[in-house]
This record gives sequence, structure tokens and C-alpha cells, in this order.
Amino acid sequence: MRVCIPVEQDLGLASPLCPHFGGAPLLLVVDTETGQCQPLVNKSSGHGMCGAVTVLQSASVEALIVGGIGAGAIAKLAAIDIKVYATTCATVDEALAALERSELKRVDASQACGQHGHGHDHGCGH
Repeated sequence: MRVCIPVEQDLGLASPLCPHFGGAPLLLVVDTETGQCQPLVNKSSGHGMCGAVTVLQSASVEALIVGGIGAGAIAKLAAIDIKVYATTCATVDEALAALERSELKRVDASQACGQHGHGHDHGCGH
């Protein structure tokens, strides 16, 4: 499966997660079968811009793991059949492990962020 995770910097599987999808400078696409990581630059980062969705349209991503995400981005991702999961994990490898253990919850528009620092508790499986 190809999973995308918004990150602050590219350190491969040790990359620190960015707290919000739209504000992420990088989107790390990970092939869960091979562990291969591909960083994608989010050139239009910023809340409410949904530029990161455009980046993912051609990346063959099946799922997105995020700390926070807006309703507009959730709707756009659903339209291109990308499942969204919420996490509070600190790193990519922790988030992928939680997804593999089925510990992450699917996110829909009712759980979208109204603002940064929303305080949702989506868990990391720890």
C-alpha cells in the first residue's frame, strides 16, 4: 500500500510528522511493502489552500495519515478515493506501525480541524 504522511523534514521513516496536512512542507509517500520513501514538496502549503491534495492526485496514494486536516481537504481526498486516518504519533514509522495494527481511526468531515491546535485526540496506539 502507498501511504502519504505530512512531515516537517525528510528523514525517511524517522521523519517527524507535521501537525497539519495543509501546512506540511513535505509529503512523504511510503510503500508499506518495500519501505521505500518518496518525498513530495508541498509548494502551496498553508491552511485552507488544499494544494497538498493536488500533489497527491498523481502519486498513486491509497491512504493518508495526519495529525489534523480541514473539511475541504477531506472532501477532495474522498473524491479521489484516498482514505484519511488520524494520529498523534511523532514519527512516520510510529504512524505506519499504528496503521498496521489497525489502531488509527478513519477521519471524516465531522472530525475536521476548525483551526490549527485543535486538540483532537486520535491516538498513536501507545
